Amino acid sequence: MKTKKVPLRTCIGCREVRPKKELIRIVRKPAGEIVVDPTGRASGRGAYVCPKDECLDTAFKKKRFSHALEVSVTEADLEQLKKELKVLVEGTSEVIE
Repeated sequence: MKTKKVPLRTCIGCREVRPKKELIRIVRKPAGEIVVDPTGRASGRGAYVCPKDECLDTAFKKKRFSHALEVSVTEADLEQLKKELKVLVEGTSEVIE
């Protein structure tokens, strides 16, 4: 019997490779806005990050969002992402420590 292959993605903050379901996708929509994609299926250029503030901060400080999403990410964009991420993490029972 064939086993199903688990898709793996790399967190742009800590650079750890994890199963796609453990990470949160940040997407740059075709219109240019940057949003959290809880479904992982929104159209646009995506980057994956662990559901932790440290990973989000590291990715921003080292300009990994700008590189991965091919757009400059502002401080305001980061604050909005943090708010959306916090709501998403608190809404789920599984948090990576």
